[in-house]
Amino acid sequence: MVRSAYSHVDRSGHASLGSWQRGSVRAVGHMFAIWPHTAMSPLDYYGSRRCIRLVGGLLGLNVGLALAGSNPQLILREHSDGQCKPYYYAPVNTHLASFPTIWEPAYILRGDTNAEDKWDSIKHNVPNISTKGTPNGDFSKHHYPETDDDCWWTYSKCVNPKLDGLPNDIASVPEPHTLAYGFDDGPNCSHNAFYDYLVAEGQKATMFYIGSNVMDWPLEAQRAVSDGHEICVHTWSHRYMTGLGSREVFAELYYTIKLVANVTPTCWRPPFGDVDNRVRAIAHGLGLRTILWKYDSNDWKVGTGLGEGVSSEKVDANYEHLIGEAERGSFDTGGAILLAHELNNFTMSEAVKYYERLKSSFKNLVPLAVALNNTHPYVEDTGSLGDFREYTEAHSPPGSVSNATPGPDDETFTEPPDPTDDQQLGGGGVGAEDAVNGTRIYGPPMPFNVTENHGGGSTSSAKGRMEAQGPILVAVAVAVLVVFF
Repeated sequence: MVRSAYSHVDRSGHASLGSWQRGSVRAVGHMFAIWPHTAMSPLDYYGSRRCIRLVGGLLGLNVGLALAGSNPQLILREHSDGQCKPYYYAPVNTHLASFPTIWEPAYILRGDTNAEDKWDSIKHNVPNISTKGTPNGDFSKHHYPETDDDCWWTYSKCVNPKLDGLPNDIASVPEPHTLAYGFDDGPNCSHNAFYDYLVAEGQKATMFYIGSNVMDWPLEAQRAVSDGHEICVHTWSHRYMTGLGSREVFAELYYTIKLVANVTPTCWRPPFGDVDNRVRAIAHGLGLRTILWKYDSNDWKVGTGLGEGVSSEKVDANYEHLIGEAERGSFDTGGAILLAHELNNFTMSEAVKYYERLKSSFKNLVPLAVALNNTHPYVEDTGSLGDFREYTEAHSPPGSVSNATPGPDDETFTEPPDPTDDQQLGGGGVGAEDAVNGTRIYGPPMPFNVTENHGGGSTSSAKGRMEAQGPILVAVAVAVLVVFF
């Protein structure tokens, strides 16, 4: 008999597992399960997927949909563990067939002529580069030349492809004394307390959302747009992209490209940073700019046994290193991008713990688009937070405004080509159901609750709930995942 994916949440917010669970439940990417005392590869994704079948779907809602404050689907729950109970979102069944299976590598759906036409329009620009390793990140049998002809980031941290038509990746930002502030792997089912903290601080961020995660937790994703955060793509199933075939790479981006409220992102981040010129060319053909980083918190590795046993103290040291670099003037002529995660209680608690320190060490903590002076973060003419000067004048103390000179080519934003195909609206949420006994389950989440002081961090009074201040009018609404056709 298949049981719930997690048994209970301890005081630290971590899921405690019995021995039967350690043997049978695997991590979904590195987004959900970071089991104590369990060594596993972050690529051991899908041990429990065989006993799950989808019962949800997607449905686009019309412009101006009102979400009443009394709507129980807004998850007005007091406790972080309650937030992570699976919920059924009413308009979920209509369009399931229009999307790949969640948490499986994406593929172009049979009969999807729009996808095939789009792929046909860009495939001639994709270089003939072979796959590298496996989608699960096993490169042990892959032999790669030291010349790094493919600009493979995993091998060399290369961000300058030197291939006609491909812009450089973005790994830093041109504005001095500035940190591009953002988080990968969301939406997390228990992020309300963390998002409440950001709201209380008046802080906007860039959220790199995974398509399958959005389908699991559609209302949590909708909150990010309602709160004014920038949304970027983090693929459909969080695989190593260079290990996928070109059609699969295309599908991983194509079916995830319209996230939350009728906006088409123009930015994406490859999981694990795994990208080469073939993958870049496909992303560029879909109008996406590749975003990487130079500073890594390594927060996601804590508790996994990976990365030579990265500890919470090591993550603290990584944050302290970045803060020290800022205080030593390393960002006097250009800013930084930090890799951090909306992954579990620990990663979000670390973000809260170091927020004030980062804010005092950098003159500006801003979303990525703002740091790049990109006033059109989406294909649609909507969602702009303004350019750097406008944003910082509105959100920062006097004097914290742009005085940057144009940076080198690899630090400035270049608009990707606008997609040319018509765009069809869809969206909604997906549930999962145990095929054996009907118990609804998900990958085990790692709840977050900043009402406790974790590791000396801030003690927000937020209760981890999504407060609805009357009806919320959303441009496209709760429907969260929209295919880019």
